[in-house]
Amino acid sequence: GFIFQVTSFQGVAVRSLSTSSPHDHPEHGRLVYKGNLAKAVLGVKFFSYSTSIFNLFMMPYIMFKSGIGVESLLVQAAFYGLIGVFTFVTPVTLHILTKGYVIRLYYKDEVDTYTAITYNAILAEKATVFHQKDVKIPDITKMFTTFYAKTKSMLVNPTLFPNPQDYNHLMGYDKSSFFKFEELEEVKEAD
Repeated sequence: GFIFQVTSFQGVAVRSLSTSSPHDHPEHGRLVYKGNLAKAVLGVKFFSYSTSIFNLFMMPYIMFKSGIGVESLLVQAAFYGLIGVFTFVTPVTLHILTKGYVIRLYYKDEVDTYTAITYNAILAEKATVFHQKDVKIPDITKMFTTFYAKTKSMLVNPTLFPNPQDYNHLMGYDKSSFFKFEELEEVKEAD
């Protein structure tokens, strides 16, 4: 029985090594972008959430041990306000700032659609599918927004696209009315 278990375990290990990367999702198309801060964003959010949960569980104990319930109303308000900021405001603010951070971006050439993978409020991956024509670039540069996909703000780092043409297509720069550099060169050569 023991030898069989070891053999079957090795079979599973070999199979898992031979499979493609965990980020390959043929149903989404080809991977065109991978955010390098994905682990940092997840870590910061997880730390913030765990701190909030810890605060919620510790609050009754702290109140009981410190006798803060007996103190003045002002001290109670200050205490609850401080705990409230760390427990609720910080995670909510973090989520608002990072909800559009694109972890991975896939592109389907045949239908010209993108699938952006972001983290939702409960730290699970969320897929947003949008067409290239749904991409809107904000008029004013915004700190946590590179573009809007329909109405959802998305944040990507242009330098992390392995193929710059993928970024240009996403943003619609390849369809702009400006002369392309190659066309300009051809005109010069013709003269």
